[in-house]
Amino acid sequence: MRPSQKSAHFVLYTRLNQLPHARLGVVVAKRFAPRAVTRNTIKRVTRELFRVTGLPAIDCVVRLARPVNSKDGPATSAKLKAALRVELARLFAAQAKLARPVLPSAPPPPPESP
Repeated sequence: MRPSQKSAHFVLYTRLNQLPHARLGVVVAKRFAPRAVTRNTIKRVTRELFRVTGLPAIDCVVRLARPVNSKDGPATSAKLKAALRVELARLFAAQAKLARPVLPSAPPPPPESP
């Protein structure tokens, strides 16, 4: 898989699949989110947005690529959740637009012969 989209904190990898639905994988490294509460919040927000986006039949892997906080600050905050939602929604929306299959238009009817 190659990275399809990047944002400030996330990288989205995608690949077409042969299933009738999309699948999701989430990778949140401990070095980028040292607290379990933060890692679980990121996973929860990602799954929620994935469900409501309505992607076509693709496999998605969302990977945290930069630190979101440290052990010194709060584990989660409304500001952090809002920022994560905005980034992830932008990634999924862009992918939904790119991956939608374009249906060919119907060929014109044959001319009637007399």
